Amino acid sequence: MNAPYPYAGLMSPRIGVECTAEVDGTTTHWWEYSAKPKATTIVMIHGFRGDHHGLQLIGDALHEFRILIPDIPVFGSSSGWPDGSVSIDGYGRWLRAFLTATSTQTAIVIGHSFGSLIVANAMRGDRTLPVVLINPISQRALSGPKRFTTAIASAWYGVGGLLPETWGSAWLGNPLFVRLMSALLAKSRNPGLRAWIHEQHARYFSLYSDRNSLIGAFAASTSASIPDFASEIGAPVLLVAADHDDITPLAAQIAVQRQFPNAALHVLSDVGHLVHYERPLETASAIREFLARQSDG
Repeated sequence: MNAPYPYAGLMSPRIGVECTAEVDGTTTHWWEYSAKPKATTIVMIHGFRGDHHGLQLIGDALHEFRILIPDIPVFGSSSGWPDGSVSIDGYGRWLRAFLTATSTQTAIVIGHSFGSLIVANAMRGDRTLPVVLINPISQRALSGPKRFTTAIASAWYGVGGLLPETWGSAWLGNPLFVRLMSALLAKSRNPGLRAWIHEQHARYFSLYSDRNSLIGAFAASTSASIPDFASEIGAPVLLVAADHDDITPLAAQIAVQRQFPNAALHVLSDVGHLVHYERPLETASAIREFLARQSDG
């Protein structure tokens, strides 16, 4: 039985139209959520092992915008690259190609978690349109305060790659592993919301194109951090951070803000790495206010 939509009465879920195109050698699926004519377009890039569903709540809250949310290569309904190569630079190249393929080069671009690395890589250069990074990965995973946990995860993916194909896939998609991850990251004390978060992870966290590409994507997710790209991003940037984020500590978010030429930092309190599930309304409000400031300026 599906857990009920947790924000009924506060906002209504939007119905997306699925689209498909060949982008940078991948078959990319994305979902478009329409709004009033001539509405500003936002492209949203989800995190590691998620798919477009993960950012739908924020898209629901930003109801006045036209929203495009792709399944990034390797995850959800999208394919990986034919040669099996996976890297941060490859994801950045894919995102630039996606914006061209969908004629959204003038869109606002938002990335969450691993998606923040993809967006930061792709948005380097003379772009002037606003960029939003939610729960940005502002510190290398293997050097942060949770490096022991990350080391365990690295070993987990390593074992998954060594096992025979069938066993390795079962290992990497083990429901107990998915539930443990979900329980560790969720901070909400609301039992209904926690149940919905766990269901979302159970349904969508293990949809990927193939085992080797998944392992490659994990390696890519730990190979870079936002400081690698910050100084090259001239666009106005909003960083949406959380004070209880298990992936990146708040001190690293405060430090990375100073490395951007033009960045604002908005901190959400009493929440962790799942702000897209636990605080979508507040996140959307921060984005809306940031974009309004850019328009006024």
